[in-house]
Amino acid sequence: MIRNIAVADALAEAGWARIPEFLPDAIWRALGEELRACHAQGGLRAAGVGTGERSRVASDVRGDQIRWLEPTSRSVAQQHALSCLEDLRQTLNRELQLGLFEFEGHFALYPPGVGYRRHQDQHQGSHARVLSCVMYLNSGWKTEDEGQLRLYLDQAGRADCRELVPEGGSLVCFLSDRFWHEVLPARRERLSISGWFRHRS
Repeated sequence: MIRNIAVADALAEAGWARIPEFLPDAIWRALGEELRACHAQGGLRAAGVGTGERSRVASDVRGDQIRWLEPTSRSVAQQHALSCLEDLRQTLNRELQLGLFEFEGHFALYPPGVGYRRHQDQHQGSHARVLSCVMYLNSGWKTEDEGQLRLYLDQAGRADCRELVPEGGSLVCFLSDRFWHEVLPARRERLSISGWFRHRS
């Protein structure tokens, strides 16, 4: 698919890409409704930081609530979104030889006024996460709603950055070991599916 080739070209050149309309309108809207319903039913939990025994909830670091995508309980909309990601994985492996094996991801809901402080997705001492991906599920998002993904383009994660609006249906992806990033607090509820393509364990 031409779109996926464009993603490969952008990753090869800059290490990150933003793709408007990655998901069909009906699919991302259905996923957004699914996430809101899950939240209303108490099906989300506070996201943590760290891994293993060091994992903990730290609301001063990140304020999103999440539910992991499970292979045994995928809705039709989830299957469609993951199929789009699978097509992308195959293209990137063919074009860039990234060795991407599987996608690990979760729904994420940020209530108004909370974000996720500057961080990298690849855990210290691990190289499992290769490519970070965020698919946005927000309807009618405007710049004044804030909640941008701030992607730092310098290795130190301090200076040069891009602020990407979380528009419904769009995908942002970037190399997990290279880019510091943060989620800025929004003025309204902010919805996404976030995750990583991983190397084989």
